[in-house]
Amino acid sequence: MASYHFVTVWRLQAPIERVWDELQHPERWPAWWKGFREVRELEAGAEDGVGAVKRFGVRGALPYTLFFDGRIVRVDAPRSLELDASGELEGTGRWSLEQQGDITEARYTWDVRTSKPWMNALAPVARPFFAWNHDVVMKDGGQRLARLLGVPLVDMELSASPLRSTLKWAGAAIVSVLLLRRRALNRKA
Repeated sequence: MASYHFVTVWRLQAPIERVWDELQHPERWPAWWKGFREVRELEAGAEDGVGAVKRFGVRGALPYTLFFDGRIVRVDAPRSLELDASGELEGTGRWSLEQQGDITEARYTWDVRTSKPWMNALAPVARPFFAWNHDVVMKDGGQRLARLLGVPLVDMELSASPLRSTLKWAGAAIVSVLLLRRRALNRKA
């Protein structure tokens, strides 16, 4: 299985309670977060949500949807929510919220492995694209949450998508080859 570690940070000019109220209810996410196509409850949990199991269907910019079940294993309202994922994604996800003045920082840490054979087979070359696709979903989520709450999204940090550096190095390599070719042609002339 291919493993991934993502950290996304949204900084919203909103009270922590308002941000928490939306993030603690994943069944409401599809109404405002485009990447979450489906979230449905499979098992009810305790009053604080611990033990609940939700089925998530997530789709980014690439033409595939991933399905996984998330079991809520820890809740510390309004500071953190942690889940264990199983299915096409396996691992752990954790929302950590912190109030800093009038800004709430919502940090999502996602440590997962893919279980789909085609994703694991393509991971050596497609990993940057899978990471970019994750960032697309998370960027959209931050923007849409701010819009839903009617507050500014002050700042956002996405996982350092390897696609950016891959494209940068590929572009630099192409330019270098073209310059060397041009120099060689100029010497012949």
